[in-house]
Amino acid sequence: MKYDTDDLLALMTMLRDRQYGCPWDIRQDFSTIAPYTIEEAYEVLDAIVRGDRQDLKEELGDLLFQVVFHAQMASEENAFNFQDVVHGIVAKMLRRHPHVFPDGSFDSYASGVTWSEAEIAQQWQLIKAQEKAQKGESAQVDSLLDTVPETLPVLTQAVKLQKKASTVGFDWDDVAPVFDKIREELDELEQAVKTLSQDEVEAELGDVLFAVANLARHFRLSPEQALMRTNVKFRRRFGYIETALSKQNKPVTDCSLGELDQLWEQAKAQGL
Repeated sequence: MKYDTDDLLALMTMLRDRQYGCPWDIRQDFSTIAPYTIEEAYEVLDAIVRGDRQDLKEELGDLLFQVVFHAQMASEENAFNFQDVVHGIVAKMLRRHPHVFPDGSFDSYASGVTWSEAEIAQQWQLIKAQEKAQKGESAQVDSLLDTVPETLPVLTQAVKLQKKASTVGFDWDDVAPVFDKIREELDELEQAVKTLSQDEVEAELGDVLFAVANLARHFRLSPEQALMRTNVKFRRRFGYIETALSKQNKPVTDCSLGELDQLWEQAKAQGL
């Protein structure tokens, strides 16, 4: 039997049933489920970085379950339901892709409209601004940066802050000054370590990370995903060291740094 979306929605309703459902699922609310939603999104990213398509399929299911969970709780409050979520995102994507759907409907698909990527990006921002105005969010904000959520992961938040600033010209035209800025911030961090307090060192380290996030933005790369890939690589190589030492019946703690470095280089040589 192949289950479908209707089965998933029915399952979620049953799990939340006050009489026959699961006690754990019943007592959850939006705030208690939110951390799981974030965790599942990162597990999707982890599967992508590892290139594990089978795991990706499973993790996408877990993330979809989170969406259904939130929609079910909203439905119980008579706020909205899963179908409202689907309708909203389809309508939004039709509206935000006038180069694909000129009149905002499926009927206008493949009508031959061709825009440059710059025009698409400009139109996307214009449509988003129009949507905010229609919601009564007519940009009465104290700062351009107020539209960047403070709840985002910090590296992603840094990139979005930089992107916002770049829309008003506060940005470098090419990547060379970004490298210079990273070197400058590293020098300041090194000096801070010698002469400043721990709090000031932390501030300087933040400047380094912000500059590195800016470099990722200029390369149109995600710093979160880049670091995730390095974390995965570190796990592989350190796992190689542990396995190699285990075969020798030698604890990691009995090895010198030189011995560990030698095994690390072996792992690198093997493409791990």
